[in-house]
Amino acid sequence: MQISARADYALRALCVLACAPDGVSVKADEIAVRQSVPRTFLDAILVELRRAGIVESRRGPDGGHRLARPASDITVAEVMRVLDGPLAMVRGQRPELHTYDGCAEHLRDVWVAVRASLRALLEHTTVEQVATGTLPEIVTRFTAEERSWRSVWPPPQS
Repeated sequence: MQISARADYALRALCVLACAPDGVSVKADEIAVRQSVPRTFLDAILVELRRAGIVESRRGPDGGHRLARPASDITVAEVMRVLDGPLAMVRGQRPELHTYDGCAEHLRDVWVAVRASLRALLEHTTVEQVATGTLPEIVTRFTAEERSWRSVWPPPQS
């Protein structure tokens, strides 16, 4: 799975908004500077998040952006779906739509399980948890494993 820059930037921006005092709007310039995000890219992301009902925006000298709902009600999965569509696709289609023949017959089961594991983590992790560092047990369990921090690509040379 590759996490897009759009999803990464969106979640970073939402964390900034989640850390703002209740009712206080944060200007896009401030978000961009605090998270080292290109401003024009951030503007497009904020528009999509506004259309999805995740953020609200107000113009003017006291304007800016704020969360449209509590950060505890916004999941990482929801944000990723708004920006990038379904969490797991196989050649542009949902995993359950594929059929394989012969020895590859059960590959669809693997792809469906990949999607289910992504859901288990991303649908149960909220912007509030990310912003406050109170991550759910499923996240801390994986990050506690040393092998989670090591890439296995490229494969070791023998």
